[in-house]
Amino acid sequence: MTPDPFPDSRDAPNRTSAPAAVLAGALCLSISAILVKLANVDAATTAVLRCAIAVLVLVPLALHERARLGSLSSAGIGWAVAAGVALGSDYAAWTASIYHVGAGISTVLINVQVVVLPTLAFLVDREKVTARFVMALPLMLIGISLVGGLWDAGAHGAITGTVLGVIAGIGYAAYLFITRRASRRVPGLTIQPLTWATTAAALTAAAIATLSGGIRLSGISAHSWVLLVALAVIGQVVAWLFIHHGSVRLPPTTTAALLLLQPILALALSAAVLGERPTPLQLLGAVLVLVSVAAANGIIRRTSARSQATGP
Repeated sequence: MTPDPFPDSRDAPNRTSAPAAVLAGALCLSISAILVKLANVDAATTAVLRCAIAVLVLVPLALHERARLGSLSSAGIGWAVAAGVALGSDYAAWTASIYHVGAGISTVLINVQVVVLPTLAFLVDREKVTARFVMALPLMLIGISLVGGLWDAGAHGAITGTVLGVIAGIGYAAYLFITRRASRRVPGLTIQPLTWATTAAALTAAAIATLSGGIRLSGISAHSWVLLVALAVIGQVVAWLFIHHGSVRLPPTTTAALLLLQPILALALSAAVLGERPTPLQLLGAVLVLVSVAAANGIIRRTSARSQATGP
């Protein structure tokens, strides 16, 4: 029998593995932002190929999962397709927004998910939103705006780019919410839902691409194709397998807050790979996000309690 890549996937929630999985997924998504820039392919084509190539990788893995664990139900397929439509809208809008307002601002805008995801969970599933999350939220938003350069002179982009970025953030949150909800109703299966969702995302992104000039495959260099394949594998397959594994075991506020670390990781990677140096305001924003995420998830309170318990 082939070992389960996530051996604790059917156990009780694990306080270490679930947050670590979400953070690993956030790191992969941060790498994807750099790959998009290095590939230098137009937004619509990048969004479609990111998903289409990922489907080619996911299909044999999904068939293997089906042989081992059984087929995904029709209800599960429906949930996955709905999630994929949201994800395809996210990718199409986010990639396009980069060309209007830049990678930094688009990253800020997409993180409206930190508000939308817990709100959806509260309104639909009546999941509790903790007081510490509500109190830390303003600090999170200020920090993420600093990281994205929203307060820098001349950083404000066009209205079109802003609207696209917000739409992307709503799609991002909707994808996380639907996937998390579906995973609890169809437990034990991970790769098949992701395959259906990625297929739906590719078709959605392709449909949206027709509104912006279509998909342009000619002229893509071999180097860009390699980067697009890496984008699909790291930024779609690996990233979402990790996030799916972790998010279903965490409160929505925790998942949303942990994913706010994505732009901070992107800052560090951009400095290392692209030579892009963060400004003092961006560094301040990174610190604020780290502190607010720790506060929202009770890390600071637990650390303080342990220190008081051990004493001098």
